[in-house]
Amino acid sequence: MKTELEGRTKRFAVQIVKTVSCFPKTADGQIIGRQLLKSGTSIGANYREANRAQSRLDFIHKIGIAEKEAAETIYWLEICQETKLGNKEAIDTLHKEAGELLAILITIGRKTKNSK
Repeated sequence: MKTELEGRTKRFAVQIVKTVSCFPKTADGQIIGRQLLKSGTSIGANYREANRAQSRLDFIHKIGIAEKEAAETIYWLEICQETKLGNKEAIDTLHKEAGELLAILITIGRKTKNSK
């Protein structure tokens, strides 16, 4: 599961990069694109870092950061949807995947917190 989710979050990051690279070179396209790029690519980076945590508490902390980044990514994707920024199909697919990743990360975090 661990390496599967690492791969999934990396594929997600690659799709974020590809999608943002097609955004218009306008102020809104660049600003929102930069925010989406930062949060969307850091989900996997933080999940990978969590898997190399030095303690259970460190793992919980880093999973929490990955959760926050996933939630932020959903926010920026919703902004893209509502302003029609970017390719609609790509944005919708990313939005769905970000929601699934967030749900998985929340579950991992809760199970870890509740385990002794």
